[in-house]
Amino acid sequence: MPHSPTSVDVAIIGAGPAGLTAAYLLTKQGYKVTVIEKDERYVGGISRTVEHEGFRFDIGGHRFFSKSKEVVDLWNEILPDDFIQRPRMSRIYYEGKFYSYPLRAFEALFNLGIWRSSLCMASYAWAKMFPNREVKSFEDWTANQFGWKLYSIFFKTYTEKVWGMPCDEMSADWAAQRIKGLSLGAAVMDGLKRSLGLNKKPNDGMETKTLLETFRYPRQGPGMMWEAARDFVVAGGNHVLMGHSFKQLTQDQTTGRWKLAATKADGKTVTINAAHVISSAPMRELAARIHPLPATFAQASDLKYRDFLTVALMIRSEDLFPDNWIYIHDSKVKVGRVQNFRSWSPEMVPDPSLACVGLEYFCFEGDGLWSSSDEDLITLATSELATLGLTRAEDVVGGAVVRQEKAYPVYDESYAANVEAMRAELEARYPTLHMVGRNGMHRYNNQDHAMMTAMLTVKNIVAGERVYDIWQVNEDAEYHESGSEGERAALASVRDVPARIAKAA
Repeated sequence: MPHSPTSVDVAIIGAGPAGLTAAYLLTKQGYKVTVIEKDERYVGGISRTVEHEGFRFDIGGHRFFSKSKEVVDLWNEILPDDFIQRPRMSRIYYEGKFYSYPLRAFEALFNLGIWRSSLCMASYAWAKMFPNREVKSFEDWTANQFGWKLYSIFFKTYTEKVWGMPCDEMSADWAAQRIKGLSLGAAVMDGLKRSLGLNKKPNDGMETKTLLETFRYPRQGPGMMWEAARDFVVAGGNHVLMGHSFKQLTQDQTTGRWKLAATKADGKTVTINAAHVISSAPMRELAARIHPLPATFAQASDLKYRDFLTVALMIRSEDLFPDNWIYIHDSKVKVGRVQNFRSWSPEMVPDPSLACVGLEYFCFEGDGLWSSSDEDLITLATSELATLGLTRAEDVVGGAVVRQEKAYPVYDESYAANVEAMRAELEARYPTLHMVGRNGMHRYNNQDHAMMTAMLTVKNIVAGERVYDIWQVNEDAEYHESGSEGERAALASVRDVPARIAKAA
């Protein structure tokens, strides 16, 4: 029998992967839980599946692969009968030609042609003979490693689209981590060995890392997972309040219990009384809504985010390309990546005579792209897809726009100190307040790592103390490119994202 939603053991802010994982596991343990979610319709956060006239859109593309056995087991438990196995294919598009991703040296040089390949090799040789001795930026490091020509083709344009800052302002440390161990010479030798079948090694007891060939995926998109988790929570007598925005959080100094105020679209406020609060709200938002304001409010207010929007186009064609997505390394267009929703799952596209692709634009909330009307964005996407030669404008028969605010926490020169200061203050003052997930911790986590932070938080709540340090949960750069599913716990090095070059004092 459902309990009152306003008096619970645990209140949860946000019905994304972290929030719903916590709600699901707490419901299994018999806790009284209420989740608030500001979206009127969808659960799943950035992992939701948006539906438009029967077409389904994945916001960013979510391969269901994890090296954490606990996460894989939980996926199978929540959604036991709806996973399908899909081929993995991603390529780079540059000046009308496709390049395998990760790059294959011979293919790349062949596609570029004799003249441009010669320039690339000459540029590479020059960089090796006369390297930049004062390496400060992403641009410096990558041009040294591959030569200016290859850097400008395969690194500069896409990187700047994603992060919204010039490559000569990004720290070289990020490049060294992100592209560690890769050199043009090594890539050429690897391509030659693969071509001749000489790269196979006997089984010597050491596992050889292999590129993922396939991945699992819910047949109607990742939102299926989170809708199933929500349904379990509700069936267990708990509550998921849709269309409720986080307004204020106050702790009663006498009882230690929390009062969480949430506002509906009509202006009405619901107040939830809870022993614990789990927050997946952005740290900046949490700091602004705790009463009284934390001493680190100003530092939290300095945290920044990169936003994101998808323009989905329905096109008269059975299919345009076989890839899950294509990276667009072309400065003539603003689009950074193009998803093919049917390649994720045939059930994402209800009409077999139509292709449905999503053009992904990286932006900042309030800038020109973000503020454009849906009609203008659909026109832009149609024009850019035609400019790229991937379709004709007259074959586009429909479109829809999905905006995703705060998709990527920005790692600038001050973010780490700001996050640590807020974390230290809130954990010391409020042991029953728990921050989880990508935005809740301002960490560039993937879905499975967001889930793991929630899983460990639930263990801490059950234990009555912080037994597990959830801040150790993150990923390495190759996490979704290689390895075996379920091979280890999701405790690894901090996932690398670019930071601006530190300014001189």
